[in-house]
Amino acid sequence: MDTEILARIQFAFTIAFHYIYPPISIGLGLILVIMEGMYLRTGEKIYEQMTRFWIKIFALIFGIGVATGIVMEFEFGTNWATYSKYVGDIFGSALAAEGIFAFALESGFLGVLLFGWNRVGPRVHFFSTVMVWLGSMFSAVWIVVANSWQQTPAGYHIVGEGLKARAEITEFWVMVLNPSSVDRLSHVWIGSFLAGAFFVMSVNAWYILKNRHLAIAKPAFKIALVVAVISSLAQLVTGHSSAGGVAKNQPAKLAALEGHYDSLAVADMYLLGWVDQKAQKVTGIGIPGSLTFLFHQDFKTPVRGLKSFREDERPRQVNAVFQFYHIMVAIGMVLIGLSLLGVWLWRRGRLFEQRWLMQVFVWAVVLPQIANQAGWFAAEMGRQPWVVYGLLRTSDAFSRTVTANQILFSLALFTLVYVVLLVLFLYLLTRKIQHGPEDGTHHIEDNEAFSRRENPLMRNLPKP
Repeated sequence: MDTEILARIQFAFTIAFHYIYPPISIGLGLILVIMEGMYLRTGEKIYEQMTRFWIKIFALIFGIGVATGIVMEFEFGTNWATYSKYVGDIFGSALAAEGIFAFALESGFLGVLLFGWNRVGPRVHFFSTVMVWLGSMFSAVWIVVANSWQQTPAGYHIVGEGLKARAEITEFWVMVLNPSSVDRLSHVWIGSFLAGAFFVMSVNAWYILKNRHLAIAKPAFKIALVVAVISSLAQLVTGHSSAGGVAKNQPAKLAALEGHYDSLAVADMYLLGWVDQKAQKVTGIGIPGSLTFLFHQDFKTPVRGLKSFREDERPRQVNAVFQFYHIMVAIGMVLIGLSLLGVWLWRRGRLFEQRWLMQVFVWAVVLPQIANQAGWFAAEMGRQPWVVYGLLRTSDAFSRTVTANQILFSLALFTLVYVVLLVLFLYLLTRKIQHGPEDGTHHIEDNEAFSRRENPLMRNLPKP
């Protein structure tokens, strides 16, 4: 296996593992804001208890996410030196903004979120919850902006020639608001809300099946279900808008997503299928002319196919792009169906009577994760053979001094470390879920103990 392929595999592995955690933290952050907002509005202790419980889970996810994300920044310099030199002024500014404006905000208020329950007022604590959530959202902004610039470069000029060439920013906000950034950011945000919502529903569905913590589990499930149904329907809108941007800015990727080869012809949209790259055709179940109608609102306007591009400007693995894209779409439809079914049963007062549905929700936690991963793989593999679309080829971007054996060795070490982190994460997560939320009495005793410890006037008072 050559150096380029190994470098791509290593980066894909590390970023895919890291991407398990940020979407959950973004979605869970939104649900924490809703839960604590409900507590401030109603004064009901159950909302305080569920918020306290899910903050502990959030802290675990945040910690593992940080630990797994550090490696990727070093890989830019070790395995992708040419790429780093070429886009460093642009990509580096986005990463710096993420650290200064987003990560600092999130981590700065995280201490208040975790340890400030009895030390700051309820409104101040709620403010810290909102800030942590916004910090996670802003992190996504700058990461997606950096990646979107690679998909649709804008607001730059090229300085130097040959190996000394590099891209420099000419208009910062044009670079930030490049043609694909807004569509892709909204799509990522909504996917993250779904990941968080189905994670919360999974845990609470398990509690309901086990007949544990029902006073907290049922309202928490309903809060997450509302987020899920709104987000799943919104994802249809953001997905269509994002696909429209791909059709305009990356027509070769669009053709690969649907396995459309004919140079200029009416294009079908497939529900499922298999792409034969040698025969250049798709075998599967499709809707005739529907891709044409989706983008042109008629059944006659032709869509550019892969044959209209030179072979060295097409995605290399068309079938893989096709499959990842259709996995994402199929799961999106399933999430809509599950969410709407849940709301329908809720309105009829039969939601928690359906044990089979609760069992489905327990395992459905993996679906948004698979969809998020599949979407990113389709987007990144569909951009090939470019690492910066139309400017820098992937084959020219990796480090020439790094050998295949060095990458293979480091990949083996990363795999070992990440397996250990995954086992540790699942072990700690399982322990916290099995322990469950604290009851109200525990918190009353905690508040009283804190008051006695901090207030000299209460130290000598007898305990009730």
